Amino acid sequence: MSVAHDFTDETVVPAKPALITVEDAKRLDAATVADLFVNHLNPGQLHFMKLLGFHKVIVERAEGVYYIDRSGRQILDFFGGFGSLAFGHNHPRILEARRRFAEERRHEIGMAFLSQYAAALAKNLATIAPEDLDFIFLGSSGSEAMEAAIKVAERAQGPKRSKIVYAENSFHGKTKGALSLTDSPLYRSDFRLVPGAVKVPFGDLAALEETVAADPEIGIVVLETVQGGAGIIEAPAEYWQGVRALCDRTGILWVADEVQCGVGRTGRFFAFEHAGVVPDVTALAKSLGGGKAAMGAMIARAGIYKKAYGSSKTAMIHGPATFGGMGEASVTAIEALNVLYDEDLISNSETVGAYLIGRLKEVQAKHPRLIKDVRGRGLMIGLELHDFSSALPFGVRQLVSTLDDRLKGSLAGFLGSLLLRDYGILVAFTEYNRNVIRLEPPLIIDTGHADMLADALDDLLSRGLVRIVTDFIRAARSN
Repeated sequence: MSVAHDFTDETVVPAKPALITVEDAKRLDAATVADLFVNHLNPGQLHFMKLLGFHKVIVERAEGVYYIDRSGRQILDFFGGFGSLAFGHNHPRILEARRRFAEERRHEIGMAFLSQYAAALAKNLATIAPEDLDFIFLGSSGSEAMEAAIKVAERAQGPKRSKIVYAENSFHGKTKGALSLTDSPLYRSDFRLVPGAVKVPFGDLAALEETVAADPEIGIVVLETVQGGAGIIEAPAEYWQGVRALCDRTGILWVADEVQCGVGRTGRFFAFEHAGVVPDVTALAKSLGGGKAAMGAMIARAGIYKKAYGSSKTAMIHGPATFGGMGEASVTAIEALNVLYDEDLISNSETVGAYLIGRLKEVQAKHPRLIKDVRGRGLMIGLELHDFSSALPFGVRQLVSTLDDRLKGSLAGFLGSLLLRDYGILVAFTEYNRNVIRLEPPLIIDTGHADMLADALDDLLSRGLVRIVTDFIRAARSN
């Protein structure tokens, strides 16, 4: 028996909620933004931003190597979004490519059809990558690229060789699979991680060989070519050559995480090129998006990819994600890669990076009790500070040394805060070694910008530890 329904009532149109408009958002002041951040984003994070004085800055716009705040003050960007801004802020060619794409009403999402933009980007990456690194999976982040890299390697190896070796102090992402290979108690928290991962010391070939020999189920080794979160840590070329030889000898697949160190940052497109070796799978992200788009890419050897996903029955096991290879993001990355070579930014990274490292070593020589080490390659540089007690007079050094672990990162934080406040320079920090200041500026910087940082750091350190601490405390109180 059917039931008749009366649809004659007027349709109720829901009232529009009190939404912030784009124009409203542009005009929000720092206090309002902080309030929204606390209530809707991450209240705990604001504590650290306040401590450093970063919460006072509202960026009005950004161009080249500078942020410009509401007052018109320029802030020289040596942070670089953890290596995401190889081309600087709002590179004109990248903006123009995106403008044309939008004005021509090109398609963004067209999953039912072939995408000329995703296909062209994949071809460009395959052209740049050495040997037969020919097959590409496009995503939106470094974590997604690494998930794809881990999965293609596991599929190719099969369940009997699915165990993965990773390194101490590694960082590969915060999604479940990548987090399981990320050596951070903080990020791992109490999450239930993916089993089957074995940790070894980074750069220790003998330890890797011993671990592999002891477990025939190990079929994959996943390593950052340069460990960013660990404090810009490299391994010698002989290590990577040994990794390649070990993998060839045992049938293990080597996955090189180049999310942070790739796209020219170290003075080569891929950091592994310095050692003259090629991995089986690699991953890119960060600067691949040209500073304007979220773009990540996994790149695999043809044979490995085809073994994992090469048939019609397996093709969609790890097929394209909804936003993987979106039109404007792909066009942005295509233009970014062309800019990288047209403007010779890889060579610039190598030469200006060497100059900056030289300048920082000069500053270290003037302040050896404060700066412990300057290291890196290209424009991926770590400046490691001594523990707090090392900079104190001998009489109180031993007393304070008992607090060094608790005070780790304090001096780096003081310097980062004062560099921003007094010199208009923004720097970054690292996850594992909190004494390290991380420098990953745009690859478009010149020696003048390098001098600005080195001179500012020299001037700041010349105040001496006591004044640095008191100046920071005074600034923190005003926050």
